[in-house]
Amino acid sequence: MKSLFQFFQIISQDELDHLDDLITVRKLKKGALLLKENQVCNEIVFIKKGILRSYFFNHQGDEITNCFAFENEFMASFSSFITQNVAEENIQALVDTELQVISRESLEKLYKSGIHWQEIGRKLTEMEYVTLQKRMISFQKLSGTQRYEELYQNHQKYLQLIPLQYLASYLGVTPRHLSRIRKAIF
Repeated sequence: MKSLFQFFQIISQDELDHLDDLITVRKLKKGALLLKENQVCNEIVFIKKGILRSYFFNHQGDEITNCFAFENEFMASFSSFITQNVAEENIQALVDTELQVISRESLEKLYKSGIHWQEIGRKLTEMEYVTLQKRMISFQKLSGTQRYEELYQNHQKYLQLIPLQYLASYLGVTPRHLSRIRKAIF
């Protein structure tokens, strides 16, 4: 997490050292839930190792994967974290996963400690917004094949670790169609 914050070149080493007392490490076994639907999200996690997925059940009871997060990425139910309303999704470890965790309370302390932390928070929020917008636009502009190719380009080493039905749901295609896409590409 520190290395990502250093990337922005805004925070001094002294300011970064404040994180040491605020971050905890947590390990999740494959299949374990980080967050359950109808709980309030009070922490943001940074993935040191592993894969998390966010999913929910639609009105027909189908399980829909709406997000994957990989190593060196953040994950939370951001709308729940911000509003302090209950989450509408579950967050699950797809493999044994190691996380760095910062609580909402600790994040608020950082924001109050200086303008640089507020700027980091703004930049991370902007990055999450851009990611969300790109995902929404990809569903309107790109085919399932193109969405798979984009995911493959950016996260190739993880795709074999994600069960086919989760990947298909995330891409908005059936598992059968995803198998055809993969066969055509390879």
